[in-house]
Amino acid sequence: MTTTREIHLASRPTGWPTADNFRLVEAELPDPEPGQVTVRNTVMSVDPYMRGRMNDVRSYVPPYALDAPLDGGAVGEVVASRDDKLKVGDAVLHGLGWREHAVVDAKRVRRIDTSQVPASAYLGVLGMPGTTAYVGLVRIAELREGDTVFVSGAAGAVGSAAGQIARNLGAARVIGSAGTAEKVAYLVDELGFDAAFDYHAGRVGEQLAEHAPDGIDVYFDNVGGDHLEGAIGQMRDFGRLALCGAISQYNNEKAAPGPRNLWLAVARRLSIRGFIVSDHNDLAREYLTRATGWIGSGRLKYRETSVDGLENAVDAFLGLHRGANLGKMLVRLNGA
Repeated sequence: MTTTREIHLASRPTGWPTADNFRLVEAELPDPEPGQVTVRNTVMSVDPYMRGRMNDVRSYVPPYALDAPLDGGAVGEVVASRDDKLKVGDAVLHGLGWREHAVVDAKRVRRIDTSQVPASAYLGVLGMPGTTAYVGLVRIAELREGDTVFVSGAAGAVGSAAGQIARNLGAARVIGSAGTAEKVAYLVDELGFDAAFDYHAGRVGEQLAEHAPDGIDVYFDNVGGDHLEGAIGQMRDFGRLALCGAISQYNNEKAAPGPRNLWLAVARRLSIRGFIVSDHNDLAREYLTRATGWIGSGRLKYRETSVDGLENAVDAFLGLHRGANLGKMLVRLNGA
């Protein structure tokens, strides 16, 4: 039996996680049983939602167990197979990241096409983040041609896809927020946002009003907090808000107060709806088909920020929460 390395949750964070909450462990790698494959992971994902799973609270997905490996999206190469549908050498996507190798039930593995895009794209623009953006706009916000759209956290994996998808679906104006001048320039100059602003440069609501003086129809929320309050203040009548995440609050030790202007939801007849992408898997294939075409035509661009080595995965996760990434944050494994 060979060995591999994996990251365990050593203790539950209080507030901001630290390196002490995690442990790099050498573990035995069993041989695959019938119906299983062994995958040599080449790239793994770190995502904001993982922070919530580190708390022992009821949520839409079970919390991580202590003294056990974390999990999350990963892509890699099949190196041993005991399933007729998957063969050695296949590039695959699965859910057992945070480790260098994984023994996975074949039914939980998806073969991916890497002839046009790298495997890592299936963890970002062609994977869960991109699908999240599409679901939020198409089904939750019911985007219409001519809408003015505001996306918070727009330089991240979900936000950068959301802004471009909104434009591809007919939005008349797309505005984004980000945390640095570099990211603001990226949104406008490379991704084609009509406007963007650095939320550190002033009140979100005031800056949004400068760029959307006539109001907004759709808000795609990745941040929560002052961004949600600012967006509510600029919503037009019958506006739609798709609540995807609230990264500004994930590491708070005390609950943050809610938007102080929520009464506007009544006065302006707003629709506010939170969503989880896994509830809308029926849209995944539709999105993949459309996104592949958009990428091929240059209408959907993406960036990746990566670190090398499983031993640096925790740093990547912490950096994600501090805004160190442009586009999707990834960890490259096994010398990939």
